[in-house]
Amino acid sequence: MKVAVMMGSANDRPKMAPALDLLSQLGIEADEEVLSAHRTPDLVAGFASRAREAGYAAIICGAGMAAHLAGAVAARTTLPVIGVPLSGGALNGVDALYATVQMPTGIPVATVAVDGAANAALLAAEILAVHDSEIAGRLATYRSRWVAPK
Repeated sequence: MKVAVMMGSANDRPKMAPALDLLSQLGIEADEEVLSAHRTPDLVAGFASRAREAGYAAIICGAGMAAHLAGAVAARTTLPVIGVPLSGGALNGVDALYATVQMPTGIPVATVAVDGAANAALLAAEILAVHDSEIAGRLATYRSRWVAPK
């Protein structure tokens, strides 16, 4: 099982790097894809429609401003799609947050905080851990650092 980490522009790499880094720490294979819902819509549609057959278990999409990437991907796959609204532009990420979270019924996109790529990776890991006890163990170890002892 692997995760696709998509971004609308190569300029988004610094904001999406925490997702790639954390997935690697958790031993989860991740592929980076730079595809734009606006500039390369046919490539986005093709990738999303073939993602399950390509071995992906979840797709993380980071985009700023209009932030249609996660919705465009979710429209073409039944895999879990996690949207990461990215800061920037006049509204500093609020526009991307609204664009990512306001999906129509039937096309869900799980959405994390603005610039929340690390949490997107953790959510993807949790999804994979439902059926993979090794990932579940690594995730539990990682999460134990963030939870106060009893």
